Amino acid sequence: MTEPLNTGSHDLPVTAALTAFMRTGWADTRRTDVAALPIAPWAARRRAALAARFPGERLVVPSGTLKVRSNDSDYRFRPHSAFSYLTGAGEPGDVLVIEPSGEATLYLRPRSPREDGEEFYRDRRYGEFWVGRRPDLEEAAELYQIGCAHIRELSLSGPARVLGGVDAAVDALLPGDAEFESFLSEMRLIKDAWEIGELQSAVDATARGFEDVVRALPAALGHPRGERYLEGVFGLRSRLEGNAAGYDSIVASGAHACVLHWIRNDGRLDPNDLLLLDAGVESDTLYTADITRTLPLSGRFSPVQRQAYELVYEAQTAGIAALKPGARFRDFHLAAMRVISEGLHDWGLLRDSPDALMESGLYRRYTLCSSGHMLGLDVHDCARARSEVYLDGVLEEGQVLTVEPGLYLQPDDLTLPAEFRGLGIRIEDDLVITADGARLMSAALPRHPAEVESWMAGLLG
Repeated sequence: MTEPLNTGSHDLPVTAALTAFMRTGWADTRRTDVAALPIAPWAARRRAALAARFPGERLVVPSGTLKVRSNDSDYRFRPHSAFSYLTGAGEPGDVLVIEPSGEATLYLRPRSPREDGEEFYRDRRYGEFWVGRRPDLEEAAELYQIGCAHIRELSLSGPARVLGGVDAAVDALLPGDAEFESFLSEMRLIKDAWEIGELQSAVDATARGFEDVVRALPAALGHPRGERYLEGVFGLRSRLEGNAAGYDSIVASGAHACVLHWIRNDGRLDPNDLLLLDAGVESDTLYTADITRTLPLSGRFSPVQRQAYELVYEAQTAGIAALKPGARFRDFHLAAMRVISEGLHDWGLLRDSPDALMESGLYRRYTLCSSGHMLGLDVHDCARARSEVYLDGVLEEGQVLTVEPGLYLQPDDLTLPAEFRGLGIRIEDDLVITADGARLMSAALPRHPAEVESWMAGLLG
């Protein structure tokens, strides 16, 4: 069956003469320089591990589909993280199938031939002249080191475990499987050497993006949308060195920093305020960094700003010190919150003892959320893993996570002295668990307030 063309307002009717003319006179542009992607051997091992977990079963993992942004314009496509993890491929509408024998096939929409059909010049969603070239079946097999077949040959019937909620056409044929979805998250908890390398590259690019932002501060301070100016500066670095920003950047000045997921980024910058920048470059292989720094827009912390910043710094330092194989995942958060509770008690904001505050949770009025998460293909990676192996589990060598305690002192909070209201501070770093502790992957960016001031001064000249 011939699929209907995805045409839109730009399409014009074609005559039989034009159809015939468009099918002739094209050079042979089949690629002869295709080489296997670096991810290919790693993806093969992951597929083998997945098949071993569900022996004798058929396993189905779709890449996902294009999503409409507005009318006939789609969002830029990003494959589902599980599909990317298992294949390294990235086109919409593909489906990975692992047969009961363990043999894997990638069903995809190959490059449309010029001599047969109109897709290549008329289809606005998939046509080569509209969205660019796709690999043909032979090229795809070489790139991904996996058997490939046309998507129209895919037959989904009989028992199978399916990653549901990714492709409506697949969901209509087979139900999703919750156990399968959980395992696809859990198998990414421990990163292999290739993944750690990709994450380190993303972290390094992110550090350069933060340097770009500091250098741009003089211009941004003079712009009515200074936050958005800085968002654009970081976005440029993300696109130059990676696929994009790994998530919507949080560029929050002043009291905007008290909004945990501030992504409007439409505020003006005041040199008397702090800037909270939470951003990460996503690599071309879709691994994302996630780093936050809180910077004095004047280049120097005021006494009150420094007091609050130093408490968050000490809390993060305690959290990082708690990271080691065998420690409970929640331990680093509790270590950070113990320091926060002690600080709030010492400031006189909360009268109960730190022990009592840890029991009652009253400190959470000023911290709001947890202090970290797994990191990888998703910024909040492995989110579908079972609690007993993630949130209530223990740390293992090879896991990559963030440590990000914060203080969010709301501008209308009357329990606070006036000088503290409207301060939002978070410090977030990316770390990999090692045999005897953790390695700070984002060490290129300073954390201590004096080092932050010196770093900013060096970049601003």
